Amino acid sequence: MPRKNREGFPLFMGKMDRRQFLKCSALLGGSLALPPAVRHLLEGSGDLFADTGSAYIHYRPENQIYSVCQQCNTNCGIKVKIVDGMAAKIDGNPYNPWTMTPHIAYNTPIAEAAVIEGALCPKGQAGIQTLYDPYRVVKVLKRAGKRGENKWKTIPFEQAIQEIVDGGDLFGEGRVEGLKEICALRDAKISAALAEDAAQVAARKMTLEDFKKKHADNLHFLIDPEHPDLGPKNNQLCLNWGRLKSGRAEMLRRFVQTGLGSVNAHGHTTVCQGSLYFGCKAMSDQFVEGKWTGGSKFYWQADTGNAEFILFVGANPYEANYGPPLRAEKVTQGMAEERLKIAVADPRCSKTAARAWKWLPVRPNGVGALGMGMMRWILENGRYDARYLANANKAAAAEDREPTWTQAAWLVKLRTDGRPGPFLRASDIGLKTEKRKKKDGEEWTFDPFLVSKDGKIVAFDPNDEKAGVEGDLFVDTEIKGIKAKSVLQVYREAAAARTPAEWAKTAGIKESDIAELAREFTSHGKRAVVDIHRGVSQHTSGFYNVVIYMTLNTLIGNHDWQGGLAKATTYEIMGDREGKPFKLSTQGGKLKPWGISIIRHEAVYDKTTLFNGYPSKRVWYPFSSDIYQEVIPSMGDAYPYPIKALLLYMGTPVYSLPAGHALAEILIDPKKIPLVVVSDIVIGETSMYADYIFPDLTYLERWEFSGSHPSVTPKVAPFRQPAVAPLTDTVTVYGEKMPLSMESLILGLAERLRLPGFGENGFGPGLHFKRDEDLYVRMVANIAFGDKPDGSEKVPAAGAEEIRIFEQSHRHLPPTVFDLNRWKAIVGPELWPHVVYVINRGGRFQGYGSAYKDGQLANKYGKLVGIYFDRLATTKHSMTGETYLPYADFIDGPTDCIGRPIGDEMRGYDMTLITYKAVSQTKSRTIGNYWLHALYPENGVEISSFDAERLGLADGDQVKVVSATNEDGIWHIGPRVKKPMIGKVRVKQGIRPGVVAFSLGHGHWAYGSNDVVIDGETVPSDPRRSGGIHANAAMRLDPILKNTGLVDTVGGSAVFYQSQVKLIRVPA
Repeated sequence: MPRKNREGFPLFMGKMDRRQFLKCSALLGGSLALPPAVRHLLEGSGDLFADTGSAYIHYRPENQIYSVCQQCNTNCGIKVKIVDGMAAKIDGNPYNPWTMTPHIAYNTPIAEAAVIEGALCPKGQAGIQTLYDPYRVVKVLKRAGKRGENKWKTIPFEQAIQEIVDGGDLFGEGRVEGLKEICALRDAKISAALAEDAAQVAARKMTLEDFKKKHADNLHFLIDPEHPDLGPKNNQLCLNWGRLKSGRAEMLRRFVQTGLGSVNAHGHTTVCQGSLYFGCKAMSDQFVEGKWTGGSKFYWQADTGNAEFILFVGANPYEANYGPPLRAEKVTQGMAEERLKIAVADPRCSKTAARAWKWLPVRPNGVGALGMGMMRWILENGRYDARYLANANKAAAAEDREPTWTQAAWLVKLRTDGRPGPFLRASDIGLKTEKRKKKDGEEWTFDPFLVSKDGKIVAFDPNDEKAGVEGDLFVDTEIKGIKAKSVLQVYREAAAARTPAEWAKTAGIKESDIAELAREFTSHGKRAVVDIHRGVSQHTSGFYNVVIYMTLNTLIGNHDWQGGLAKATTYEIMGDREGKPFKLSTQGGKLKPWGISIIRHEAVYDKTTLFNGYPSKRVWYPFSSDIYQEVIPSMGDAYPYPIKALLLYMGTPVYSLPAGHALAEILIDPKKIPLVVVSDIVIGETSMYADYIFPDLTYLERWEFSGSHPSVTPKVAPFRQPAVAPLTDTVTVYGEKMPLSMESLILGLAERLRLPGFGENGFGPGLHFKRDEDLYVRMVANIAFGDKPDGSEKVPAAGAEEIRIFEQSHRHLPPTVFDLNRWKAIVGPELWPHVVYVINRGGRFQGYGSAYKDGQLANKYGKLVGIYFDRLATTKHSMTGETYLPYADFIDGPTDCIGRPIGDEMRGYDMTLITYKAVSQTKSRTIGNYWLHALYPENGVEISSFDAERLGLADGDQVKVVSATNEDGIWHIGPRVKKPMIGKVRVKQGIRPGVVAFSLGHGHWAYGSNDVVIDGETVPSDPRRSGGIHANAAMRLDPILKNTGLVDTVGGSAVFYQSQVKLIRVPA
């Protein structure tokens, strides 16, 4: 029987032959290098807490290291309690605002903080089991069979590095190009010259013939000389990542982009809430030197601790969405104090909805209709902040003591068919323009924008800080033969296109609910917020859904106000600001990546040499990036070019994406992607298709700078740091011994490639980059120094007692990770005590009270909030040739990538499939945490009692989930694995009829849930890891793209909530 803890729950191993498991030294469970205590634990003969008694006897600060969790993307601050060099318990970091409101003062002595615990969710406390997971990979694996067969052999680190760099007949399947051959263009001057003229060819300012003549000696560097704007062959290396934060992000980009010159470095944003990011990015674009640019990839959330009313739409902060403990505590406290009232729009009665004043079980396809219904009521009843909305520029906002301003009064031109087009400009009606100088000295023409004020046309500059301009809000006029409307008039007409009853019917709720909701939302001044997340963004119209709800916030002008909308603010870590001690972007031989990316992000199809009429072969994404669901399918189609090597870091797109089974069909074929290298801690649902797996460190063994979240109003800089000794093998790179990790992989490749910017003098003379701490400890020094060039923001120096505690708390770490003299030498003796002060606290955190001033946020957004998008009005969609809709409106769905309706409901697929997250699981990485199994051993197929009766189903019945593009309801994921999408019915009162839901994180076929063969030995699986259902493969494939799920072609989101399915009873 498996070893159990005091509560009777199994600790680690499943029902398997441990002796057989321990034959495999490539996994943690069989590692000969394990400390005896861990070995006994994994063998079932030891108990992690056997000799610790109560965890709280380990209150001593020298037994604690402060870090950041990564069991989910909330990234809460933690303190790791160490016993005999092992992680014995994890609690919340009280300095960190994620775990306590208000968090303790930053100058609280570390000895006092040692006995104060912040809050932490079950996943955070179970992180110990991620660290000590017996299925962790600890040696380099190379596939020993066909891709996806899960047959591996261990090889030396040095051999793997050599093979990846040099290439060769690596698998007996023919020659594979290595990185040295793929990334052949290493001369920055040649690269820049090719890039400049390739852009001229794409702009039709240079002929292709002239380009070829001019660059005849260097055409061999290009992917396709007939299409030079595709860029160099270096672009045929692609980096793709799942969960990546700063520090590691900069290291990877330094290697792939500025080191090897590939434009292809793409994240996972669109699988999470992509259209939320890119909707807000569009809203944050500013008018700079004649064009709209500079928008940040970010979004706003409620200042949860001070709001009086929050409408959560498609968000569940009691279980996910950066909620527990960060937001759940504040919401609970606010309701307990009767300060806060919340409402929730969600097809499920989530744990957040269960606590709400009002739950609106909105139709998944009608989520945008609710917002438009609210907008109509607000505009018709005059419940908007007219004073705020009238401000057309910065000066007008300042006069009203408003930190932001918007475009509500700006005038737009109407097209000949009456549709709103670009902004009306001075030159359109014969008014003067103005010549101005750019920052680089070049000249540009300023063409003023226009408002109508009391019937008179007024020209203005949106960034003018002296001459304030206001405009009328509702304008429908004609000026010198040009029909024009104000932006708010455009919105009023869009909202009035349906009656309140029609909006309510489309949303699937009562008409009175919309009115009550809108009235409540507009009854709290600036202290009301619509707070949105995945449930709004992951639709084919996700971009417009997002802007609808963000426009509601704009109607009451709540940006940057206490209790209103907030954004994240962090200390700068790269040292690019004046006065910082270490400028870590310094890199000799730096390349500037150029060309069209494999996902065609931030590129306009008809502005390239590939343009050949409409539609394009695949969607182009001018307004988004990090389009996760597009990376591997585009490689499968070799569009716009083939990829020769994929480097995947901490990602599992096969499991996490809608219709991920289609990606498995691509990954399994080496002809489509010849080389796949993965950095992961386990053999997962995507890493099982790798050619090489390099073991990585868990978040408890390494560095990373986790950033912030929008609802965190203080300025912060939390980070992970090594809390325990690494459990992977030790390797040597640049003559330095270090643990096998993502960092050693990158440094090893850089060394073999002799890449500038790494190794000796990597950051400049005397500033080497041979180890991870050469980057990360210097980042901490930049945090400690602060963001003011005179050093006045520098944190205090740690005193003798703090330094003693620091040294003692790190005493269990081996020299491959921690060497006191080495760390001190990296930053120098003057900065070292300040660095220690920050490391001891797990980051830097502004005081809670300092985050507010005079009723506003101290850390402001402080710019134009865009609600109308000139760039969309003037850019053509690659699939239709039509310009994009330049403002928010309800767009019914789902649609394919050309905009045609998907009619699966008419074919008998009568249930809409949705997903959610339970508090005890993340999307993929916590299934090996057995403590969490005790809370939630498996998920189910959740339906309403109405649908259960209609379908003749009862609690516990087994059903298969099938769809129009997966009629057999099976994951086809390789030569060895077929997994039916079968789960147990759970009948619920709190779910909308016609909706079927499952929680994410179960139904695995990797992560230890299936047997693997390593060095000829079979490693048996643990069946508990495969329990439950994962129904993403039932999600609809786009009928045009065929190997990709439905997409939002504007905001880039992968679509999770608009697939029609049906349930088929399966005999038990």
